[in-house]
Amino acid sequence: MRCPGCGADDDRVVDSRPATTGDAVRRRRECHACGLRFTTFERVELPELLVRKRSGALRPFDRQKVHDGMARAAKGRVPAEELERAAAAVERAVRAEGAREVGSETVGLQVLLQLRDLDPVAYVRYASVYKDFQKAEDFELELSSLAKDAPPKAP
Repeated sequence: MRCPGCGADDDRVVDSRPATTGDAVRRRRECHACGLRFTTFERVELPELLVRKRSGALRPFDRQKVHDGMARAAKGRVPAEELERAAAAVERAVRAEGAREVGSETVGLQVLLQLRDLDPVAYVRYASVYKDFQKAEDFELELSSLAKDAPPKAP
């Protein structure tokens, strides 16, 4: 690892521990040449995952985008750490399908599954946008399926 201070590639690892999200290793390093201490993160590099949008366009999967959507639905109701774990679980579930390309419906359903376990209000908020609710009966149907503990269905 090159030192960000002097550019030397002679350093030692002072401390190593899992990152808070659990998907990386955080390492504290010290440069032998200049003594600067710096932090690096080691992550597994996974193959690119593509999401096919409803329009037919392909976009790279972005866990931050999933997290942001969940955070908007759960605003003020779910701690940020739980949302980060849920977004990671969505990515794991989508990648577990084994395909390099998944539909946006698959991602949306995984988000609904995670939100259903976290907070019912956040679940209904997300479902109302994802499923494009148009009338009050749409909310009633979704609430009844939530009460029955039925898995979410695609819009």
